[in-house]
Amino acid sequence: MGSKGGRLLQPAIIDGAPVKRTPFYRSLYFMVLLAIVAGGTIGHFWPEFGTSLKPLGDGFIKLVKMIIAPVIFLTITTGIAGMRDLRQVGRVAAKAFAYFLFFSTLALIIGLIIANVVKPGHGLNIDPATLDAGAVAQYAQAAHESTIVGFLSGIIPTTLVSAFVEGNILQTLFVSILFGIALAIVGDVAAPVQRGLESLSQIVFKLVAILMKAAPVGAFGAFAFTIGAYGIGAIANLLALIATFYVTSLIFVLGVLGFVCWLNGFSIFRLIGYLKEELLLVLGTSSSEAALPSLMQKLERAGAPKSVVGLVVPTGYSFNLDGTNIYMTMAALFIAQAMNIDLSLHDQILLLLVAMLSSKGAAGITGAGFITLAATLAVVPSVPVAGMALILGIDRFMSECRALTNFVGNAVATLVVARWEGELDREALHAALGSGPKPLAAAPDPAAGPGDLDVITVD
Repeated sequence: MGSKGGRLLQPAIIDGAPVKRTPFYRSLYFMVLLAIVAGGTIGHFWPEFGTSLKPLGDGFIKLVKMIIAPVIFLTITTGIAGMRDLRQVGRVAAKAFAYFLFFSTLALIIGLIIANVVKPGHGLNIDPATLDAGAVAQYAQAAHESTIVGFLSGIIPTTLVSAFVEGNILQTLFVSILFGIALAIVGDVAAPVQRGLESLSQIVFKLVAILMKAAPVGAFGAFAFTIGAYGIGAIANLLALIATFYVTSLIFVLGVLGFVCWLNGFSIFRLIGYLKEELLLVLGTSSSEAALPSLMQKLERAGAPKSVVGLVVPTGYSFNLDGTNIYMTMAALFIAQAMNIDLSLHDQILLLLVAMLSSKGAAGITGAGFITLAATLAVVPSVPVAGMALILGIDRFMSECRALTNFVGNAVATLVVARWEGELDREALHAALGSGPKPLAAAPDPAAGPGDLDVITVD
């Protein structure tokens, strides 16, 4: 036992016994990282075998999606019921949507500006007549069928339980909010139900911890399939677009979101480090939904109240898609540049406005990134939708960056809205991010996995 800087270093004490620090090689972070490297190696050298491993990734994502609806329902209902003041619910929702609208629009503008400056599609000289329109026909059809009215009506489930059966995040969110409001209005009479739901949430989050142990297997299978099916060489011809998109997303996360974090008293780098296991999982599976339950749990542990986490995170998964927005404007301009189509300022502003709407209208649909791009291109007749065939082969590589950016964006949004509400626990936040003294653990978190308990500092 020693001291440093006036702070005493000692292990956490649980039930009178010290908890040993878990070796790095047993942490989920290391396991997922190793799985991604192994999957990429197999996919590159044995592509047929790598492609055959796709069910491992699909199976893990299905396991996680199985638990998403209960996690959202239990988090939101118990959070709102605990508020009692329903005006606070409306206030949190209003602040969240104001944040979503501003930063989603900013992401679109940044994508538009950088695409105009870098011009990643310039010089390809693609003849539109050589493009395979059939390759993207299903996305164009889905975009045509997606309307704002249909999107809004689709939020309302057919029955109270159908949202859980179908796994629709927005429908689950809608039912959860209504149920939570009803619990809050009923008051003391509903107290036994609220306590029962809180007990059930502990069981569900323990189930999440159990499912997360399969994360390395899922990441291994998904990444082996990606490299095996598309190959490293598939990205060579379109490397300029991929590099521009990744750099732009990095600028947005570290620059824009980093500045927002700094203004709110925490570091984007420490937040990324805190969420490294979830980010690797998103990278391996190309799905931000795979880490949604774990994200909600970690944000609560970082000092955001359950009520804010329950409202902001699920809503952000449909309305705060920073990575998708950067991708849409950048991909649209890339296609136009590749075919030597000069878009006027009017056309680009129109693309921007439509993208703001279409990114919400196609939320929750499989292949949403490609569908929203099709809907956006449809408003500019001079750019054929068939041009999407140019980037169809690399979309899987782009989807990883979209998912990572969306994921970090929603984490930041939740902490910022919690601070705006004056309910962000600063001590818990700095303890979680490793930027301050950690409180002495009194009992283990029921959903904590290996590596969640480390050596801590106390005053």
